[in-house]
Amino acid sequence: MTDRKSLQTTLIHSDYKAPDGFGAFPTAIHHASTVLFKNVAAVRSRNWQDKNSYTYGLHGTPTSFTLEARLAQIEGGEHCLLAPSGLAAISMVDLALLRSGDDVLIPDNVYNPNRELGNWLARDFGISARFYDPLIGEGIADLIQANTRLIWTEAPGSVSMEVPDIPAICRAAKRKSTGTQKVYVAIDNTWSAGIAFRAFEHGVDIVMQALTKYQSGGSDVLMGAVITRDKELIHRIEMAHMRLGYGVGMDDCYLVLRSLPTMKLRFDAHDAAARTVAAWLKARPEIAKVLHPAFADCPGHETWKRDFTGAGGLFSVLFDARYGEDQTDRFIDSLRLFKIGYSWGGANSLCVPYRIQSMRASWRDQGQLVRFNIGLEDPQDLIADIEQAFAALRAA
Repeated sequence: MTDRKSLQTTLIHSDYKAPDGFGAFPTAIHHASTVLFKNVAAVRSRNWQDKNSYTYGLHGTPTSFTLEARLAQIEGGEHCLLAPSGLAAISMVDLALLRSGDDVLIPDNVYNPNRELGNWLARDFGISARFYDPLIGEGIADLIQANTRLIWTEAPGSVSMEVPDIPAICRAAKRKSTGTQKVYVAIDNTWSAGIAFRAFEHGVDIVMQALTKYQSGGSDVLMGAVITRDKELIHRIEMAHMRLGYGVGMDDCYLVLRSLPTMKLRFDAHDAAARTVAAWLKARPEIAKVLHPAFADCPGHETWKRDFTGAGGLFSVLFDARYGEDQTDRFIDSLRLFKIGYSWGGANSLCVPYRIQSMRASWRDQGQLVRFNIGLEDPQDLIADIEQAFAALRAA
């Protein structure tokens, strides 16, 4: 075959190779579906579960491998897998560890899509899903059955903000585990971003993160992660990852990587501003209760004080019972700086109502619940915005 190629072939097969030695701060973006092998021996010798080689874009490129390694390091874990969203990461754990006839325990204050996933597993897949009081602590031992394989936790609950005793739940799970049947504890650690709560140091087996929040920081990425220290566990989760066909975009991985160096600075800024706004709200007659883990009257506050080092920007409030849903909706609609929307961890402050009475039977006599995400605006400007919205509330 001659070395001379047609223009069309030359457009595809270039002889140019960029020189080595380029250095810069950003992680390079490596896009790929097809991964090239040097020879057939390389095809046959590589294992997609190993993180020391590449096989296909779905299983990762240097960009995603770098993000996984950095997330594992932040959490104090050893192995990490990325998923297209936080909920995808949750489902990946469930489908890796649960089969028909198994039982999963889920806190009653869990992220609602996790609740819906549990109900779906129970309805269509023969898996028992039971919901427990998030403040149960070591009392969860009484709920663990012979077929219980997984306990989900969330610290705190992302709407009602109870802080569970994670070490106590982990101790109970370990006591109930046997040599052949381990009861795993998984945590949705998104609220603390792995910064304010060191889950593995408190006995957790699996950490789930919604990277959509603080890790991204830009309100523009959907991604999740599962992190563990257990090699056998990560191989089981990898099989679920492969069978579900979960992939993430390398541009999104780059956006998260770009945001990680400022994550703690942003988290601390969110935290300080949120405590300022929450303290002001606590003194307002329109508010019956501020649900912020750093406040003494928040359920589980003592546990938060013992186990956490920060609080981030997310908290909820309960309005005084004299204000109904129409009035609190008017309050939210009257806000100018706060935008209406789910999620948190971005620069913009958010506010969203929850019909907590329909979500939790024990909350039927409570006032209207509104959740705030405090962004990176000046907290005094946010307070002024809330104050003018209170005027609209009272006028309603």
